[in-house]
Amino acid sequence: MLSTVHCIGSSIVYAFAPPWTRNSPSLSCFSFPPRQSSLQQSISLPEKTQHEEERENAQAINLPQKMIWVDAGSDISESQKLLMSQLPAKMSKRCKALMRHIICLSDGDDDPSGMLGLWVRTMNPKRADWLEILREIKKLNHPLIFEVMEFALLQESFEANIRDYTKLIDGYAKQGRKQDAENALGALNRRGFSCDPVILTVLIHMYSKAGDFNRAQETFEELKLLGVPLDKRAYGSMIMAYIRAGMPEKGESLLKEMESQDTYARREVYKALLRAYSKMGHIEGAQRVFDSVQFAGVVPDVRFCALLLNAYVVGGHTNEARMVLENLRASGLSPSDKCVSLMLIAYEKENNLNKALGLLLELEKDGVEVGPETRSVLASWLGRLGLRDEVELVLGELGNLQAV
Repeated sequence: MLSTVHCIGSSIVYAFAPPWTRNSPSLSCFSFPPRQSSLQQSISLPEKTQHEEERENAQAINLPQKMIWVDAGSDISESQKLLMSQLPAKMSKRCKALMRHIICLSDGDDDPSGMLGLWVRTMNPKRADWLEILREIKKLNHPLIFEVMEFALLQESFEANIRDYTKLIDGYAKQGRKQDAENALGALNRRGFSCDPVILTVLIHMYSKAGDFNRAQETFEELKLLGVPLDKRAYGSMIMAYIRAGMPEKGESLLKEMESQDTYARREVYKALLRAYSKMGHIEGAQRVFDSVQFAGVVPDVRFCALLLNAYVVGGHTNEARMVLENLRASGLSPSDKCVSLMLIAYEKENNLNKALGLLLELEKDGVEVGPETRSVLASWLGRLGLRDEVELVLGELGNLQAV
């Protein structure tokens, strides 16, 4: 599509409007000097078939030789003007020229390949220019960040290395775009790079989070075959994969393997494993993980204690659950509403209302307020006992004690 941009004397300069600029006259970055031959020219873009073919052909875009770069026009929105004004003052002119056009490409469906190809041919960028562009796009959280990264990886001027591919794969993984991450991995292999521990760790984390246990396990075994020490992220991701697959015992075995190498998982991993055992009422497993937490130098908080307490309640061990509560108090922590409500549930299973009320009175004297979850459990219990009229009286008495 050709549109008249402006006149210079008797010469007419035309701007080619590629797909990404059809609705934005200000984005025309291509213009043609007058020619005696037909003005009908086009950009031969690679046919979009498979994802990798499109990306690998991006550097071979057939741009007309007479096409020249034109800076972004004046027909831009106020928000775009603001973003342009905030570009770093020390940014090179060639980078600013591209960034102004990228800012105008606000639609994530736009294909910037033609524009990037012309910029490369016109500006002859170096790796430092590409890195500056990518940093700025990331800072803007622009939807075309991945398209620009993939295009850059195929350019000689970018001088791509394995860490550049790692960043792309990790970026896709964090967004849950598993297929795109695998496509980038394929491109990495075709460039002659081999997967290293960093990339394999990223993939394990991605597969684990996606619930793809088999791929996570395969990748983890591949990582172990490299013969290098595994870090806490690789171990932690695989442990989480076991937990998500309903195999906490195997996750715990891997945790023990970690600890034997003086490597300790993150706090969240211990908590997830403890939660898995807690929901099952697996008392021994929950207690082992709770002990491991302390051995790893992590100070258990109220949430850890609540998970251990829940394991004993689900397992039907009320006395042990009460001991967990008392140990929590002895350590200087204040029982949460969840902890207290769990104890009430345990006492209800034993139909022991006296102990339940005695616990509440003891906690109230120590300044521990009865929370909404505890009130709800108590009200339901008394209601089932036919003591609905007594609910408000009991709760009122507890409230009076707290006021005193």
